[in-house]
Amino acid sequence: MDQVFILHGPNLNLLGKREPAIYGSLALDEINTRLTAFGTGLDFEIVTYQSNHEGDLVDQLHEAGETAAGVVMNAAAFTHTSVAIRDAITAIEPPVIEVHLSNVHAREPFRHHSWIAPVCVGSISGFGWRSYMLALQALSEIIRDKRS
Repeated sequence: MDQVFILHGPNLNLLGKREPAIYGSLALDEINTRLTAFGTGLDFEIVTYQSNHEGDLVDQLHEAGETAAGVVMNAAAFTHTSVAIRDAITAIEPPVIEVHLSNVHAREPFRHHSWIAPVCVGSISGFGWRSYMLALQALSEIIRDKRS
């Protein structure tokens, strides 16, 4: 069973309460429960982590680089600001997929630029919590292709 990290950035601990019209009504714990079940079906051991602190997310990426087959990351606001997270992604071998709950391209202009997208294998946004599921499915295919 491959280990996959799902990393959630700042303010995602407020899901279900914070702007549900944009981010949905599910709490982060419920999303993680659904993703863990879905990941098990893909033969993944899911490790979830949320932090409001950039350095903590960098540390988790470093750990993923040692133990994980892949990473699904919603860097949230750090997507648009963090060169440190970008550098951490480039420093590790496992593929990283960027996800967002909302369609960032249909929102404020400052959300249109991602520092991490160019160093990720792909980006998925706009499908609510299902963006993570789509990323897990894609990661499953990427890992399988890498091995064949």
